[in-house]
Amino acid sequence: MLSQFYWPIIGGEERVVQDLSRELASRGHSVAVATQWHAGLPEFELDGTVRVYRLRSLVARATWLFRESGRRHAPPWPDLGTTLGLRQVIRRERPRIVHAHNWLVYSFLPLKNMSGARLVVTLHDYSLLCAKKRLMFEGRPCSGPRLSKCLACASQHYGLVKGPATVVATGLSGQWERAAVDLFLPISQAVAEKNQLDHGKSPYEVIPNFAPAASPAAPAELAPYVAQLPVGEFLLFVGDLSLDKGLGVLLQAYAALTQPPPLVLIGRRVADTPAVLPANVQHLGAWPHAAILDAWRRCRLGLIPSVWPEPFGLVALEAMSAGRPVIASNTGGLSDIVTDGESGLLVPPGDVGALRNAIQRLLQDAVLSQRLGCAAKQRAAEYDAAVVVPRVEQAYRRLTHLQYADAD
Repeated sequence: MLSQFYWPIIGGEERVVQDLSRELASRGHSVAVATQWHAGLPEFELDGTVRVYRLRSLVARATWLFRESGRRHAPPWPDLGTTLGLRQVIRRERPRIVHAHNWLVYSFLPLKNMSGARLVVTLHDYSLLCAKKRLMFEGRPCSGPRLSKCLACASQHYGLVKGPATVVATGLSGQWERAAVDLFLPISQAVAEKNQLDHGKSPYEVIPNFAPAASPAAPAELAPYVAQLPVGEFLLFVGDLSLDKGLGVLLQAYAALTQPPPLVLIGRRVADTPAVLPANVQHLGAWPHAAILDAWRRCRLGLIPSVWPEPFGLVALEAMSAGRPVIASNTGGLSDIVTDGESGLLVPPGDVGALRNAIQRLLQDAVLSQRLGCAAKQRAAEYDAAVVVPRVEQAYRRLTHLQYADAD
């Protein structure tokens, strides 16, 4: 596995990589992870039976390039330090499959022929096409790349030096990646389409993320978090408190409701988080995963009002796994997971009125709310590890079969 971050640096993508690595190891595969070294972490350790190698990057030494010292992202070009470290890992591990998950793949591309391994890339976002990885332009979904537009957009996001370099590198490295990858695994149909995999000859198969079985948490561990939740019914939003995640739309829709239950927000404050939240809206900060899953089980309904095209929507899947009805934006991978009127309600992204009406409808119709919650739990079962991981294994087997055929 190639991933720019790995436990204990955890976000949605990192959790997916760790869960997949552990699942494959539990099914008898020999699994190693190559990731970037960060201060305070060992260069090698075991995560269960998964071997974790942390590689020192040359780019990471340019601290001025990064906003967060604890999350120094891999660049969209080969990093010499990382490539040299990967070369040692490959010689030691002798992998048959290299499975990359982000821009760290570019440090492997110069080694692909030497390694003899088949290259699989899971696309968790729009990084094959977009320098910002999000396909958002001036606060709205981007219609597609154009050099002048991308240069202006990336320069505003990254700065006048880093922005243009990232745009050029993304374009050139993306072409190299398309030629070298044996199989892309986009996590939703939206990711496949928006990365334009269906426009060319890139081999791909849509394989979604999966919801791993929740690790049981002791009541004593959860008690401090449960104590912060409102008594009785509440609505729940989980994610960064950003405009892209639809927080502004949600707050407007919530303000227009008639006597709603409290709205609970769990997630990080970011640059565009409102300084003051309305009355009856409670921000509880960032919570551990087990506590979030417990909050889903206790809430009245889940809200995923994203404005940007969510590549997948793991938060929606977690809410559905808890048997909660969800209201989500009809955008990106969310529409792969939620079927409108069957396992939840879909509303146009950014439509305050539609979101308000959907919330009010479920608050007033307990029968519909219960029916959607039951159907949501059944739908979420289709994304269990026992269903999804065998599909990944099948992809590996097809590629290694071709590998032996090539050798013959």
